[in-house]
Parts: sequence; C-alpha cells; structure tokens
Amino acid sequence: MCSFLQTNLVLVILLYSYFTYTVSSSLFPSSCQLQGQFHLNGMNKVGDIILGGLFPVHFFSSVPHPSFTSEPQQPTCHGFYVQGFRQAQTMAFAIDEINRNANLLPNVTLGYTLYDNCVELGIGFRGALSLAGGQEEQIVSNGTCTGNPPVLGIVGDSSSTPSIAISSVLGLYRVPIVSYFATCSCLSDHRKYPSFFRTIPSDAFQVRAIIKILKHFGWTWAGLLISDDDYGRHAARSLQFELSLSGEGCLDYIEVLPWDKDTDELRRIVNVMKKSTARVVIAFVHESHMINLMEEVVKENVTSLQWMASEGWTATAGVLQTPQFMPYLGGTLGIAIRRGEIPGLREFLLQIRPDLHHNNNNGNSMVNQFWEFTFQCRFAPAPAGWLEGGGALCTGQEDLENVNTEILDISNLRPEYNVYKAVYALAYSLDDMLQCNPGRGPFSRQSCATLQSLQPWQLLYYLERVNFTTPFGDQVSFDENGDVVPIYDVMNWLWLPDGSTEVQNVGEVKSSALYGEELILDEDKIFWNFISKKPPRSVCSESCLSGTHMTSKVFCFVFKFLSYHEPLGICLTATSLLGTCICAVVLGIFIYHHRTPIIRANNSELSFQVLLSLKLCFLCSLLFIGRPRLWTCQLRHAAFGISFVLCVSCILVKTMVVLAVFKASKPGGGTSLKWFGAMQQRGTVLFLTSIQAAICTTWLVSSSPTPHKNTQYQNDKIVYECAFGSTVGFAVLLGYIGILAFLSFLIAFLVRNLPDSFNEAKLITFSMLIFCAVWVAFVPVYISSPGNYADAVEVFAILASSFGLLITLFGPKCYIILLRPELNTKKAIMGRGT
Repeated sequence: MCSFLQTNLVLVILLYSYFTYTVSSSLFPSSCQLQGQFHLNGMNKVGDIILGGLFPVHFFSSVPHPSFTSEPQQPTCHGFYVQGFRQAQTMAFAIDEINRNANLLPNVTLGYTLYDNCVELGIGFRGALSLAGGQEEQIVSNGTCTGNPPVLGIVGDSSSTPSIAISSVLGLYRVPIVSYFATCSCLSDHRKYPSFFRTIPSDAFQVRAIIKILKHFGWTWAGLLISDDDYGRHAARSLQFELSLSGEGCLDYIEVLPWDKDTDELRRIVNVMKKSTARVVIAFVHESHMINLMEEVVKENVTSLQWMASEGWTATAGVLQTPQFMPYLGGTLGIAIRRGEIPGLREFLLQIRPDLHHNNNNGNSMVNQFWEFTFQCRFAPAPAGWLEGGGALCTGQEDLENVNTEILDISNLRPEYNVYKAVYALAYSLDDMLQCNPGRGPFSRQSCATLQSLQPWQLLYYLERVNFTTPFGDQVSFDENGDVVPIYDVMNWLWLPDGSTEVQNVGEVKSSALYGEELILDEDKIFWNFISKKPPRSVCSESCLSGTHMTSKVFCFVFKFLSYHEPLGICLTATSLLGTCICAVVLGIFIYHHRTPIIRANNSELSFQVLLSLKLCFLCSLLFIGRPRLWTCQLRHAAFGISFVLCVSCILVKTMVVLAVFKASKPGGGTSLKWFGAMQQRGTVLFLTSIQAAICTTWLVSSSPTPHKNTQYQNDKIVYECAFGSTVGFAVLLGYIGILAFLSFLIAFLVRNLPDSFNEAKLITFSMLIFCAVWVAFVPVYISSPGNYADAVEVFAILASSFGLLITLFGPKCYIILLRPELNTKKAIMGRGT
C-alpha cells in the first residue's frame, strides 16, 4: 500500500510539472523557465563544477494527504539522523580535500548541492529533479539558457527504491549516479539503469554471505523480516532462491514491516516471532523500521532470539544500541559495509558552523537543524512557547567539543567511506575527462569535452573506466554492471557488563578470483546473548527433516530425493551391497575351484569377467541414491550403461562360444572354433563395450545430465532429480543394451538342446529371458513414476536384473561345487557317467 501511494505521489509530481510546463511555455516563449521549485533541506557550495548529493538527514517525513483541489503541500521531515548528516559532511569534506589537491582537477574548483531525502521516495525524487534541472528561476539570453548549470553527477540515493526511480528517469539523460548505500540486486541491470553505479556490494552477494553464516552455525530454520520496498522484497526473493538452490535451510515466516508506526500490525508480527520455533531472525530492513519493531518486542518481552542484521542497520544503528533494546539485540550478528579511515575528517567536522542568515528551508538549513538538535536550542525567531517552556536560543558560538555528539565518532566509518569513494570516483573521472588531448578524444570526430561545455553523458563515459586507489589502500573500479568488488565485514553486538555497547568485527566475507566467495570467522570473539554463552540451536521441526515435508509451513520446502536415510533408500542400499558381497563370494569360490571341470568347461575367463561386471552393476546403483550432484548425475548412467554392456557382452561371447563348440562337434565344423580363441573373445568384449563408452561420451559432451529442482509434481515439495539433458542419449544407451541382450537370448535359445547333461545355453536363455522381462517392464513404470520414485524404479531394475543374472548363471554351478561335488567331474558334465 505504501509503495502504491509513493508511486502515485511521483506521478502527481510529474503531471504537475507537465501542466506547469504547458502553461509557462505560452507565457514565456523565449525563456528557460524553471517548472517548479521544491522546498528542500540542503547545503551548498559554489564551484566551477557542481556535484549533487542525496542523504538521509532525517528519519521520518509527513506527507500531507492530497485533496486534488489545491496544490499539494510540501512534506515535512522530522527525527534528525546524525549519521546521515555526517555522510553529507563527508561529501563536503571530500570535495574540500580535492580542491586542496594540486594533482587532482588542478585549476578547477568543485562545488556541491546536497539535499535531505528524509528516507522518503517522493522527497528524494524531488531532490534529484532539482539537482538535474538546476535552481535558476528564469533565464533569458537570446533564446538560449545560461547561468549556473545543473549538477554533472549525483552521489546517492541512500535507498534502493528511490535509486530505482531516480535512475529510471535520469538514466534517460545519462546523468551519472553513484550510490553509497543502495544494495538491491535489481540495480545491477546496466541496460535498465545505464548511468547507475555504486560503491557498495549488491544484495545478491550479501544474501549469499548470510547463508554462509547460517550454514556455518547449522541454522536451518529462520524467520525473515523485510522492509516494504525494493530493498526488502528483492532480498526476500534472493534469499528464498539461494536457500532452495543450496538446500541448506528454510524459512518459517516472512513478514513485511510497515513504513509507518502501525502498532496493530507490528504487534501481530511480534506475536508471529514469539510463537515461531525459529530462534534465528534475519532482518533486511532500515533502521527506522527496526526502531518501531523493537519497541513492540520490548513490550511483548520476546527474548532468546538470535538476530541477523543486514548492512542496513548492522554497524550504524546507534539509536538501537541503548539500554532499552540491548537486552534483546545483544549478540546480534550482521553484515556490514567495509570500514575505512578518512584522515582529517574529524578536524573538518569540528569546523561546522551554522549560517545565521539562512535559518529557513534553503541554503545551509540542514547545518542549522544539526546545531539545534545537538545543543537542544532554537535559532531566533524561536517557535511559539519555546522560550516560555525554558528553551534556550542558539547563538552559533556553541562548542562541539564540549558536547557529547555522535558526529565526531569516526572510529567506524562505513557508509561514510562509501560516500568518500563515490565522490573521488566522480572526481577522477572528471580529471581524466579534462586531461583529454584534442584530436584524440573518445567522442565524435575524436573530440574532447571542455570545461565550458561539459555534459553528464561525457562524464559517464569516463566513470565506466575509472580506476584508482584510496588512501586506505582500496582499489575502486566498476564492472560492466556498475558494481564494485564485493567485500563485507561480519559484525557482532557486544553488551558489556557496565551497560555499554560495542560493535566488534568478528570476521569478513569476500570474493576473489582465486578463492571465490569465502567466510572467515573468529568464533572466540563472538558474544552470545544467551545463558549458555553458545550459539543457539535453530533447526526445522521433526516433520521438516530430510525426506519429509511440511505443508502447513508455506516457506518450508524440504527437498525430496532418494535418500540414504529413508527406509526405501536404506533397503535399496543394503540390497546393492548384499549383491556385491555375493558376487565377491562367488568369485572367491570360482577362483578356489578354478581347476575343477565345471568351471573349466564353461569358459572360466569369461565367467570371471561376468562376475566382475556384475559387481560393478550392483555398485553403480548406489549412484542413484543420495542428493543429486553434478558428478553423480553425469556418472550414474554412464557407469550403469558400460557395466551392463560389459556383462551382457561377456554373456554374448560365451553364448557364441557354445554355438561354435556345437558346430565343431559336427562333421566339417572344426574351422568354426578358430574364430573364437581367447584373444578373439577378449577383443569382441572390448569392442562391444567401447561402443557403449562412445555413446556415453557423446551424450555427456553434447547434453550432459545435470541436477534439477522440479516443482511440477507437488506444490509443497521440490523434487531434486537428475535431468537427462538428452532423452535420446538415454534411449540409445538402453537400446544398445537391449540389442545385445536380445542377441544373447536368441543364440542361446538356438543351442539350448545341446546333448551335454550340463548345458549352459539353457541357463543363458533363462537369464536373458529374466533380464529382458525386467527392462521391458522398466520403461513404462519409469515413465509413470513421479520424482524420486523414478530413481527407485531404476535402481530396482538394476538390482533385479543383476540378481537374475547372478542366480541363473552361477547358482547351479555353486550348487554343484559346494553341495554335489560328485557331479563336478568330466564324465558327469559330458553325460557319460552316473
């Protein structure tokens, strides 16, 4: 609802500007007429080139309800925010420092115009339009516009939603915008926001950093609080996506904090937190939202929660680190902007003095507001009743060093450091632009920009290519999306015994080309606000464990796959291992009795190869059990296909040998045996198996199977499966096995009536009949089986066919070897003895 009203407000402003423009165009046809002037808190300094800035100098704003019968009244700001004012002063300091630097922008004086956005979309948008359009009331000069130019670049905005709105409009005119605090990952789309840059990492990296911390402490069950804007909504979507991608946890609830102080809604949210079993609460919100929420948390006395803070309030929320809130917020872990050092800033801040001639809505009014807030006084003329109530008048001679003010604390410069880098990025870009050699420039006809005719789009060209190092040692450059190299500090809120608080650095999350994204934590330094002094346990309820799902929890999607921990997976694993062990035992028996007639008469070498391949068939079924990963998805079907082809190829060659022996026993058939010597047998098996290996290789190279999260089966679960990549590849793999099996069956069937009392052709016929029956039944059952049951069906088919081959081919032999040794003679096998 709040976003809807904000959007309407912006539309009203634009419509009003258009209406005013239409009227003024007829009244002032030969002049440049300012279409509207907004009353904004600000501070400015003249210069050859003007840079703009938007800062949250006030927490809250009151926007009068539009009546649509009169011009909308200007909104008012309240709740002075010292840190926002310090950020604005940091920009003023950076520009002052640049003007004193003989090596950067020599002979050019930078100026600034800074506005208070009051953490309000409409006010920030007004400020941006004022910066981009200039503030001259009316300029007439032979039909052309002259006078103080608009700003060439803007530092800000501090929030994502205003940055999106401002960049959408000013991006059309290629006005460079460098934000120091807008983190929405949506702003990384440089096609939509071509002039947007930022010196703070995007939320996409921040979300992954938070998930790394959750994983580190084993927290798989958490609640999420977000602000009702693009910052919060994009963070929620990103967090849900990354959690589902990693499978490391799930969310018990997602609650949107209201912009205004809606006591009923806040109480409802706190009750949700109170009833939840999740002990970890992640808050992607702004400080002003947290203040309102924590007041309700204190009223409801909701303790024993582990808070995780986004960079929006981790290291800068001095208003939350109070004796009232710290019993609840102590031990908070959060992601914070990288801290930097700015030498000389404190001395600059001590020189702040109010402008006694501009105690109004223009000029340096935000300085005067800071002065009144810090010294609890009012400039003349004082509001009605102020003096009568014992209030003091400000003289402008008050001493900042004699008052306890947060503005002088420069030990934890985080957003300020980003402001500092943003100003210098614009300055270095300007410097590069003005050092262009005529005739070698990047613009039309190799032209260069000149100081007299600078355009924002010209500065944008150089900003995309800027690269410099700060005095603190950080390199600043922007990638193709306008983002900087991501790095965050991990902070912990320490509540000391004397009641004081400290925000300490306990680690960092950073990205590098060598190590990727890594989390470094010093756990010994972390303060836990619990009696145990240990991290809390926050896991899903029992019904949300692996292999199950909870439909009553909307955001708890537990992955379904054939797990080693569920009964079906355990049974299949045990059966696979049992088959492997039986193969090993049979192989041992055959090796021990390899000189006996029954083994020698049935091609002992091929029998050994069949047993080894059957062991591989049993073991390859284990690749179908457990969480699908890229390597298991790629290996499972390749291992299955090659193992079975190796096995069936050996059986096929054994059958062909039996046929050759049968023909050799007839007159004139002796030459048939020469084609089936030991080398020919091995070569045939190798050749047939290599064809399957080529099929598998082609499949993996052209369209490799990959892990896939499927939500089509049921709405309340995500089935984690291996996508084939190419159904044709799987069909060819199965078809080749089927062809070899059918040939083995056909040949064995033809020679099933050999005169020997122990005819292996009959055993092969029966084994191939079972094998083919299993895999013919497999295809329709597999296609109709949903999700992880498809893997179970395939494993069952592998095990059933493997056991069929093992029992039918080797069962009778083991029976004779172990229980009927009197039949293990040459005469008995040839049918010449009793």
